[in-house]
Amino acid sequence: MRAKILSTKLFSNILQSDNARTKLAIRNIIGSLFVKGGSVFISLLLVPLTIKYVNATQYGIWLALSSIIAWFSFFDIGLGNGLKNKLAEALAKDDKDLAKTLVSTTYAILCLLVLAFVVIFLVVHHFINWSAVLSLPAEMEPELRSLISLVFILFCLQFILQTIVVILTAHQQVSIASFLSFMGNLLSLAIIFILTKTTEGNLLYLGLAFSATPLVVYFFSSLFYFKTKYRLIAPSFKSINFSYSRILMGLGVKFFVIQIAAIILYQTTNILLLKLYDADEVTSYNINYKYFGIITMVFSIVMSPFWVAFSDAYHKNDIPWIKQTINKLLKIWALISAGGLLMLLVSIPVIKFWVGDSVRYSLHAGFAMWLYFISSSFGSIFVFFINGTGKVFLQFLTSIIAPILFIPLAIFLGRYFGQAGLIYSSILCNVYGIFIAPLQYRKIIQQSATGIWNK
Repeated sequence: MRAKILSTKLFSNILQSDNARTKLAIRNIIGSLFVKGGSVFISLLLVPLTIKYVNATQYGIWLALSSIIAWFSFFDIGLGNGLKNKLAEALAKDDKDLAKTLVSTTYAILCLLVLAFVVIFLVVHHFINWSAVLSLPAEMEPELRSLISLVFILFCLQFILQTIVVILTAHQQVSIASFLSFMGNLLSLAIIFILTKTTEGNLLYLGLAFSATPLVVYFFSSLFYFKTKYRLIAPSFKSINFSYSRILMGLGVKFFVIQIAAIILYQTTNILLLKLYDADEVTSYNINYKYFGIITMVFSIVMSPFWVAFSDAYHKNDIPWIKQTINKLLKIWALISAGGLLMLLVSIPVIKFWVGDSVRYSLHAGFAMWLYFISSSFGSIFVFFINGTGKVFLQFLTSIIAPILFIPLAIFLGRYFGQAGLIYSSILCNVYGIFIAPLQYRKIIQQSATGIWNK
């Protein structure tokens, strides 16, 4: 706890400013640091508890299945990010009627998308042999079919209700949005702990514990906020206006393609590991990812308020604030990267203490994961600024190319370097974030961005 307080003071000192926008960001960072710190602690507890409830192999199967389901979370056609930008703009202009229309229309479109998902799922699910797809024993097919059906239905409901997180973020209430995730993780931990005491290992129960808890949190949070603080923009049937779908989806479609690239660059890794190696290797990768994911977890806490803040500053032409903030964020990135290097040096004994000897881990794979997280965190500084401006066409184009390169590159390097090879492939495919985004940021700030750099 003392280390957490010291790190909070350190980040606050680096970002110190009399600017109201910066002060709000600092409040969000401090709040999110404590909330997400609790979420990290809970997620670390969840791993050994879950492996104890089932086993490393079944846990790997669950991770692979949840990765497939997670793909659909990005199929909102970018509506979430489109709503975030447009709602933030409407709130800046204090246009509550427009805000209400944007929120209502978004919920309506999401409901239609979910209806389409369910129809497609009912047709496709009937013909898919999931045990063959996942290279698992045929006798697991009935259990897999029940598990996927349950998780998909719960996911569809969550797909709609998680819009409350976007609305909170657009209001620059990032720490509250983080608190909802914390509550979901806490409920999952409590339910899985109860399951370990009352039942034998069961994938269906495990899927229910992980999928139902965020749904409950989002449902009651939506009721609370739309009845109180956000009642003026609460969704209603009469405020639905599908003519605004073009406004939401114009920018949103670009974000959608970018999100699909993110799916392939991360989620596909679990499937490739399962195909190239086995379920135990999927578990090993995810343990490695969760451990070094603390780097991006901490940095994302710092970055989370700045998407909307950069948007506000850009539209108000506050260029000095943007430059100062970017420089301060780079200093924080350097500090966190150094902390990640220390994590790498002690990773073997720490991971052994954390999950025991049941999970494979190599220092080479750890180094690759550290490199992946520090490089992606560096790129996120500039990507957040660009996302806030809405000039994402170049990012959109590169995101189309990256997935095409990733899968063959991952298979090639994976055969030579194992798990580390797949991680190196992700780094190599993040050309936009590491190299192009900083250059585009510089052009936009210097007002020399033209053509594709300014779209």
